[in-house]
Amino acid sequence: MLTILFYMGIRFLPSNLSPVVDIFCNRGPIQYFSVFATSWGVAILIVKGLKLKLQQKCLDHVIVPQESDFVLSTTTVEDVFENIYKIVDDPKHFVLFNRIAVALSNLRNLGRVTDVDEILRSQAEHDESIMESSYSLIRGLIWAVPVLGFIGTVLGLSDAISGFGGVMAATEDMGEITTALKGVTSGLATAFDTTLVALVAALCLQLATTFLHKNEEEFLDSCTEYCQRNIVNRLRIMPFHSDET
Repeated sequence: MLTILFYMGIRFLPSNLSPVVDIFCNRGPIQYFSVFATSWGVAILIVKGLKLKLQQKCLDHVIVPQESDFVLSTTTVEDVFENIYKIVDDPKHFVLFNRIAVALSNLRNLGRVTDVDEILRSQAEHDESIMESSYSLIRGLIWAVPVLGFIGTVLGLSDAISGFGGVMAATEDMGEITTALKGVTSGLATAFDTTLVALVAALCLQLATTFLHKNEEEFLDSCTEYCQRNIVNRLRIMPFHSDET
């Protein structure tokens, strides 16, 4: 859809920008593939950016009671779960809440307060691994776009060289050669314009990806800080009763 909208949009550019239209519409099929791959990259970054904004909203919610005498233990863990489910239907869809839910589920089922911090760290590493793997496709597109440009360059140069050879073989008159060479330059235009478009597109995708990746890393760091402040620091091992000892 982004590719279609792009090509529909450039058709309405003013006449003084007709060279831009020529670059994208009259330089062979490679340009369409480059725009298509770039559009996929843009779509992925937009979706990831919107998802990140939604995930960041979780940091604004307080799920652990803020009373000074409240401590998180096997007897009070249900209060935290209750607060989580007041905010979301399923914490699995949210990085922060899922991390907390996994750790507190262990606390509720096994009663090991000392394991909560370790589980939170392990879940944090898991979240970082998932985040890194989510960039595999966009990184592949960033690699593919310049390659498409270089393919366009090779095709353009091949067309120009073959056209030049055909002109030289067809006539020896310099006037006719000069006239015929004007058509050969179209191959050179294809060669250089496809590379230019591909490199600019790859550069923009790379910069946008780097910026979004940095924001996601900062979000994961904020989740770790949130868990440390609101979960780990509120833990307490409840003393055993004398009859149990």
